Amino acid sequence: MKTRLTILLAGLAPLAFIAQAADITNAMLENASKDTKNVLSFGMGSQGQRYSTLTQINTKTVGQLVPAWSFSFGGEKQRGQESQPIIANGKMFVTASYSRIFAIDLKTGNKLWKYEHRLPEAIMPCCDVVNRGAAVYGNLVIFGTLDAQLVALDQDTGKIAWKEKVDDYAAGYSITAAPLIAKGVLITGVSGGEFGIVGRVEGRDPLTGDLLWTRPTVEGHMGYRYDKDGKATEAGITGTVNKSWPGELWKTGGASTWMGGTYDPATGLAYFGTGNPAPWNSHLRPGDNLYSSSTIALDPQTGQIKWAYQNTPNDSWDFDGANEFVTFDMNGKRYGGKADRNGFFYVIDAKTGQLQNAFPFVKKITWASGIDLKTGRPNFIAANRPGDPTRGGDGKKGSTVFAAPAFLGAKNQMPMAYSPQTGLFYVPANEWGMEIWNEPITYKKGGAYLGAGFTIKPLNEDYIGALRAIDPKTGKIVWEDKNTAPLWGGVMTTAGGLVFYGTPEGYLKAVDAKSGKALWQFQTGSGVVAPPVTWEDGGVQYVAVVSGWGGAVPLWGGEVAKKVNFLEQGGSVWVFKLASKI
Repeated sequence: MKTRLTILLAGLAPLAFIAQAADITNAMLENASKDTKNVLSFGMGSQGQRYSTLTQINTKTVGQLVPAWSFSFGGEKQRGQESQPIIANGKMFVTASYSRIFAIDLKTGNKLWKYEHRLPEAIMPCCDVVNRGAAVYGNLVIFGTLDAQLVALDQDTGKIAWKEKVDDYAAGYSITAAPLIAKGVLITGVSGGEFGIVGRVEGRDPLTGDLLWTRPTVEGHMGYRYDKDGKATEAGITGTVNKSWPGELWKTGGASTWMGGTYDPATGLAYFGTGNPAPWNSHLRPGDNLYSSSTIALDPQTGQIKWAYQNTPNDSWDFDGANEFVTFDMNGKRYGGKADRNGFFYVIDAKTGQLQNAFPFVKKITWASGIDLKTGRPNFIAANRPGDPTRGGDGKKGSTVFAAPAFLGAKNQMPMAYSPQTGLFYVPANEWGMEIWNEPITYKKGGAYLGAGFTIKPLNEDYIGALRAIDPKTGKIVWEDKNTAPLWGGVMTTAGGLVFYGTPEGYLKAVDAKSGKALWQFQTGSGVVAPPVTWEDGGVQYVAVVSGWGGAVPLWGGEVAKKVNFLEQGGSVWVFKLASKI
């Protein structure tokens, strides 16, 4: 067993043994949202606001944006590219499909090194062979792989510093999210809810990969803490066995933490969303099925759950709850905003988990009439839950219902942004529905564990996607920018009064943050399903985005997928600056 460096004892101060200027410290990560020269974490700051204070590119100058350079990921492994670049010490670290990562020189766009993880043939990613990004710490860059491993590489050479297996890919486990580092702890989740895995969050020493703690996200499973020799000590069962899960189903309960988490230094808490309960057929698992389709707040140093809020109890539509929890200030208090796949936007006290407000951010929701603000529970519409296949008929298929949103969600993996300047959230939303029915299902290791069938359908003739500016105080949609295809890329906003986002049609766009007026766009050559970032170097502001069509829509999108099958795959990163700065 490797000797574990005592990161936890370092608290919030920079670690004493990290002395080089190039090394990334705890203090740097906690202040990453204010760092204009680097982008040190997924979310452009661990809080996930995706807001930059840079103003050189603004509403008056954005029309002058031109490419500075572009870099191709190359090869035949194009597929979906959902990665957010990390910018640190003159380098860009960007992951790509099939568990690859590149280091690129920021000034020239030249490749410095590439690491291509050797994947087994039997990997089972649910929703394309994507990766959403890396984390940096010390002189390491760390990312997860499709065969459920974590790999740490030397930032300068790309050589492996450590590599750890997280779980069994043959059982459906994988990692697609960018890791989170909070209080010197590397915090990661797992993907694989469609295979009946057990979701969890775990903390590791980022310099060695040694496990510090694990916290399951399905009620009934035991959490553990680990000493410097790797010995496990029980750290309490999550919830109460069988309180909200019947029989044995909690043992394969899903609730994967596949989108990763956020961390707020103001509250000292890390926030993770949890995915759908398994199987989808909710008639097999009466009860709320904690802690699936929820938001949980954790102590980063122990993994203890401090509070939890369940967005969709007894989820029957695969709405998940894995979307990001973005903290912000409002009325003198710290809140978190979450645009859930189920179609409701939640405003929750970031310290206590108390629901403040909840309102729709899409125009058609059929599964619930609203959220009771006193109890925090949805007002279900019972007739719009898929029917029990064991009641009536031949026992092979329950009654079909039309549900909106579709299971791909009113918002899926594409991160939203929040601007302290405007007080608005910018949410990439989709308007679609689905026919869905339940079927009998039993768990089999490594097999799909759904117990449901579905067909996704568009709701409107003229658009599916809509970037919406949302006021968290009132729930009002201030403006929207409609898009023909579903939106699947993330959003960034800046103090220059801009909102940047990409479209499957291949455009990176900039619009006015106050009005939504279109100001600039650029065709990247393939669909944009990734979030943009910005930074400055030598007095010049840059914007970057990864381009490469893919993700869940072409794989699962039913009639919607047919509408976008003309789109070409790709794999590249584009970097822009003002023409006057060339």
